Amino acid sequence: MLNKLLDEIVVSVVGKSAEGIVILLNTPKYVNEFIIAKKLGITINQTRNILYKISDFGLVSSVRKKDKKKGWYTYYWKFEILKCLEFLRDFLLKSKSEIQAQIDIRSSKVFYVCESCGLEYDEDDALLMNFTCDECGEIFTVKDNSKLIKDFERNISKIDEKLKVVHEELSHEHIKLDRKKAIELKKEEKEKEKKKEEAKLKREKKRKEKK
Repeated sequence: MLNKLLDEIVVSVVGKSAEGIVILLNTPKYVNEFIIAKKLGITINQTRNILYKISDFGLVSSVRKKDKKKGWYTYYWKFEILKCLEFLRDFLLKSKSEIQAQIDIRSSKVFYVCESCGLEYDEDDALLMNFTCDECGEIFTVKDNSKLIKDFERNISKIDEKLKVVHEELSHEHIKLDRKKAIELKKEEKEKEKKKEEAKLKREKKRKEKK
């Protein structure tokens, strides 16, 4: 499910050309950009263009390593999963808000349409035109917005379902990060204790040497 969500994010910011990159970058380790290019079957420049576009949104991170023999730098990439999910959540919430605004407008205002030309006008514009189409001279009819509103409501339901999945994935990622931080903290505490013990032993050794 996570890969599917990441695919949606990448395609939305880069386009279809980025399909296939998700499975390569959804990894805890950084991936060599030349390996990415080879597996995608595209040039290194095309690969970098895709990665840079994704990077512009802060959705990937990279490190560079110098080839000791050739002297040039190679970049290694991976997804920042938490940022990706937050990006998708915000994108979905914005889409939902825009659709809801359309529902509110369609529910509260009257719209008119020319049946022949398929042109639609709000009430103010229709009034200025005397409810008559400038193109063909036909009288406007009141548009029935009920089907359109139902379509909008279905889209909102789909977004809500997707948001539920995104929130679940976000929760999993936060749990993983908390565990990682706890492990790192425990490791740091052990290192501190070890250094304290080593310092204590050194002091004791010096005292013995003085005697």
